Amino acid sequence: MLLSLPTTVSALQECLAQGAVPVGGATLVWAAWQRDGFPERAVSLRKVPEATVVGREELGAAVLLHQVDDRVPEVLRRAAGSVGTGAVRRTATVGGNIVGSTLRCLLPAALVLDARAHVLAADRAYETDLAELVTKRPLLLALRWRAPLTSGYRKLPGDAGGPPPFVVAAAVHADGDGGCLLRVAVRDGYEVIAESTDCAGSAGTGADTGNAAGTGRRDVLDTLRRTPLGDLPATGWEAVRDQVTETLADAAPGRAG
Repeated sequence: MLLSLPTTVSALQECLAQGAVPVGGATLVWAAWQRDGFPERAVSLRKVPEATVVGREELGAAVLLHQVDDRVPEVLRRAAGSVGTGAVRRTATVGGNIVGSTLRCLLPAALVLDARAHVLAADRAYETDLAELVTKRPLLLALRWRAPLTSGYRKLPGDAGGPPPFVVAAAVHADGDGGCLLRVAVRDGYEVIAESTDCAGSAGTGADTGNAAGTGRRDVLDTLRRTPLGDLPATGWEAVRDQVTETLADAAPGRAG
């Protein structure tokens, strides 16, 4: 197998036009290649700057999961850190996890960031939404988003050999009119559900359930309960409730960041 390492998007396009198969860490395809045979040509994105960026509002598809650090929002960092073992995180890539994997551990985090996908077609690079990314599976170069006020993520314990562990991601965004928007996404089995709601007036610790923050937080949870999130099993809804409560508290003035 001939592996190409282009350093520009145009050179990457040329490799793809010549029939090269794009690869990241190859963690998902290695066994199939050993069984069915290796492709004649492959191309890696790990030398393409657009695919290796790590920043406050962007993350490249060729970035290894163990390289996803505190330069990105907490929800994405914690999601990447929860994938597999340390050995897996040192070889698996962001693009492989979201586009190539059926688990898509990073997808809930990307959804609550309202991320856009920067992808490569045969003739051009363009941006699209995450729905097109996971259904049509174009070649992902990077994810881009607007930094949230705060975010959080949790994964429930799972059984070895059982269904994927339940995960919940949440993020609070400024809405541009002085208010804020809460986005929540969960992975329940192989299904991903995402919802959003206004959360103005709900940020704060709300230790006293009679204060404005506590009341606002209850209103947010009541609204979410009326969405498909409310149909989750009891343990799933409890995880959503706890994560939403924590994320809204972190969005309190002086604590968000």
